[in-house]
Amino acid sequence: TRGVTEPYRMFASRAEFRLALRADNADQRLSPLGLEIGLVSQERQRVFGDKMDALKEAKAQLDGLSFTPRQARACGVEVSEDGTRRTGFELLSIPGVTFDQVASASEDLAKTGPSIRTQVSRDALYAQYIERQKREVAALKRDEAETIPPDFDYAGLDGLTHELSGKLARIRPENLAQAGRIEGMTPAALTLILAKLRQR
Repeated sequence: TRGVTEPYRMFASRAEFRLALRADNADQRLSPLGLEIGLVSQERQRVFGDKMDALKEAKAQLDGLSFTPRQARACGVEVSEDGTRRTGFELLSIPGVTFDQVASASEDLAKTGPSIRTQVSRDALYAQYIERQKREVAALKRDEAETIPPDFDYAGLDGLTHELSGKLARIRPENLAQAGRIEGMTPAALTLILAKLRQR
């Protein structure tokens, strides 16, 4: 069922782990592969190694910081007054929170360079969504045998594209595993189908 009418895996929006496929982390994902097959120069390898060391160090420092709600507010970060302690990385994952705000609690962290600040901020912001996506993909793998009734109404499924709805109605997959092999199928669409099946 998965044809070749479109190179759908070339589009980040159609990829299985699209939240991790960002332009800002392309070097983190692809440089190790380039190193493995000998495509990366020694100078590029050194620059990449330095960057990864700096990112690892910044994240370790952020994880090593612990903030009460009151301490977070002292840094200009608004969190609920629930008594929960949060790491610097967790604070940085809150939309609108800046690296400067969190770094104001640590002299060492304040020395972090601008490019590392930007990258670790993006990594923190996406971290919770990537974890959720991983859980959804794992759940889909567990539920691949879930059967889909022959009369399942794909057209009435909010959030499913017209194109995909038409393909599903035409092919009528018997289970989620078969649906997952249809050209253009996305994890988000499979999650929608699974959620609807659970409501029946």
